[in-house]
Amino acid sequence: MTAKISYADVEVGTELPAQTFPVTRATLVQYAGASGDFNPIHWNERFAKEVGLPDVIAHGMFTMAEAIRVVTDWVGDPGAVVEYGVRFTRPVVVPDDDKGALVEVTGKVAAKLDDNTVRVDLVATSAGQKVLGASRAVVRLA
Repeated sequence: MTAKISYADVEVGTELPAQTFPVTRATLVQYAGASGDFNPIHWNERFAKEVGLPDVIAHGMFTMAEAIRVVTDWVGDPGAVVEYGVRFTRPVVVPDDDKGALVEVTGKVAAKLDDNTVRVDLVATSAGQKVLGASRAVVRLA
């Protein structure tokens, strides 16, 4: 696969299509099984509260992975991501109900770089609070 977005067609300020990702307790169990991260703060409400959390929280790496989907869906090729990093600022609290939590992600081209690459800045929020800070990806375009 190669990027489907042309470097020439992108300007600083180009907004990527926003996406919303639902997260339920079942999602966390599935992620724990796939990742091997069975830390009880991600599935045991009693334990999470005992260590000072408001409730069970989503895995940070899961949240990070959901956020980059905005970029990979936009560019059309996950292999086009050259760099990606975030700072975890707040946890995604996942209540034990049928709705769970939502992670809302927006992205914007912040800089055009050399070699057909752009820097995309992402904003990820849940329950109205920013959950990732300094969330940036460098992506090679066509």
